[in-house]
Amino acid sequence: MMKTSTMDETSDEPPTSAVLLDNCHFSQVIFNNVDKFYVPGGDITCYYTLTQNIVPRGKDWVGIFRVGWKTTREYYTFMWAPLPSDARSDTAVQQQIQFKAYYLPKDDEYYQFCYVDQDGVVRGASVPFQFRAETEDDILVVTTQGEVEEVELQNKNLRKENEELKANCASLEKQNINLEKELNKMQELQNSLESLRSNTEKLELELNSLKKENKQLKELDDCREAELHQLKEQIQNVTSDKERLETRLKTALDHMDQLQSQVLNYEKEVENLSLMDRDKTEQLESLKEENRQLRAIGTQQQQNHDLMKELEEQKRLFQILQAKKNEANEENQKRREDELLRHLAQAEEVSSFSVASQAQAPIPSPEVGRFLFGNPYCAAGAKLGAGAADLVSIRKCPTCDEVFPEDSETSQYEAPVQSHVLKCPVCSEIFEKSNKQVFDDHVFCHGLE
Repeated sequence: MMKTSTMDETSDEPPTSAVLLDNCHFSQVIFNNVDKFYVPGGDITCYYTLTQNIVPRGKDWVGIFRVGWKTTREYYTFMWAPLPSDARSDTAVQQQIQFKAYYLPKDDEYYQFCYVDQDGVVRGASVPFQFRAETEDDILVVTTQGEVEEVELQNKNLRKENEELKANCASLEKQNINLEKELNKMQELQNSLESLRSNTEKLELELNSLKKENKQLKELDDCREAELHQLKEQIQNVTSDKERLETRLKTALDHMDQLQSQVLNYEKEVENLSLMDRDKTEQLESLKEENRQLRAIGTQQQQNHDLMKELEEQKRLFQILQAKKNEANEENQKRREDELLRHLAQAEEVSSFSVASQAQAPIPSPEVGRFLFGNPYCAAGAKLGAGAADLVSIRKCPTCDEVFPEDSETSQYEAPVQSHVLKCPVCSEIFEKSNKQVFDDHVFCHGLE
């Protein structure tokens, strides 16, 4: 069959398909006012109605097919179907399209209009028609009674066949409508089934994800239980350490009460060192200001981290040095007490040999409280002669063992003694000069507070 194109047709071929005639839906587009004959050589207008069961699209087209066609690929000519002005209307829409005479068939075969959507599926078909002029041959002139009866019989048979064909057509249309309804239901069921499958797959994925998450939570719970057990053990250890430290603290407080009396002896020295303390305080404030400036400059996280580590190390060193200082203080205290006892024992021993000479030259009593440590280191010595010698009292430095006569001034004895000690300008704690490193670390730790 020859295929032609219209004047308004683009270079694209219309969308067709190999769908058979039995699978088409002819009730969605209804053709109106279709003549039985169209005169050759003239344009023809095709009228059709778009029902609410069809949604027109841009690639729908109307073709002229020879009766007996099987697929939409057998069109003779076609025109693009115009879109209605109101595409969203829920009612039927009347449309028309004009075929030019140049593209129409030239034979007298039977043809029909067909509306084809852009998927290549027929949505409506017209009654057959021919392209020829109506002539007198179409009027039968009966000249005999027998011919009339024969024509009447033929007409009767044709009417009967026409009625049967109409009944069959109505039945087929009804079946077609039912099939379309069932097909729509099947499509809805298919869509529902696909949706259910999709939901099932999603639920399975969620279930697997929840299972994995549950497994991870169980593992995390086991780890948390182990950590909790470890933390309980650590708490018990810390509690025992706390009790032990509380015991030590109580002992230290008791010892501090004992040392409180000695603090009173240091007040005079604190007054003398107050000026130096102010200078040290100003230096400390200056160092703190520089420290704040350095902290303001160091904005990077790594520097802060390094500073924190250094601070922790200094604190740890401070604790170590504090412990060493305490041990050194205890040793110094013990050593001084031993030295005092030794000197007192020597004094008593000497005094036992010089009872007679004491009446002639009494030993002046030591002035307690005038010295840094209460002058516990003075002792009376006597040189025993052949008969009876006078007892000469002496003063001895507990650090360098330098001996001073009893009749020397107090300032001459205190100056060497104080030259052997170092006093903290912040907390007034006393250190021996030989422990200068401990003293420097102690003062530095005050700057970190």
